[in-house]
Amino acid sequence: MPDGSRAPAARRRAGRALSVPSVKLNGMDDRMLRRRVYGADHEDPDPGPLAGHDYGELVGGPLDGLLLDVTGWSGAQLAEEARLPTEIGRYGPGGRAHYRRRADDPAHWDWTGDSR
Repeated sequence: MPDGSRAPAARRRAGRALSVPSVKLNGMDDRMLRRRVYGADHEDPDPGPLAGHDYGELVGGPLDGLLLDVTGWSGAQLAEEARLPTEIGRYGPGGRAHYRRRADDPAHWDWTGDSR
């Protein structure tokens, strides 16, 4: 299972880490371009998507509305549930929010629950 600690979840901007995908930046509208990417530093003045990356929108749960950078994920990884570390889920620090890519709409990843 992909998990935020080993997936291309590290944002590659000035050596910082990033996140998960499905919508090409070229096809995004202005609203999408202003969205925050999961894993972006809260102090980052530009936490939005990067050109050339693939993104999926997280739907529901504690990370609702964030973009997941899935650039470079294999077909098998995209088919698995992503377990993303977050402090704002049911279990607080050390918890993970689980998201699964929609089969009929791969640009969206639905929340399936939280875990420790």
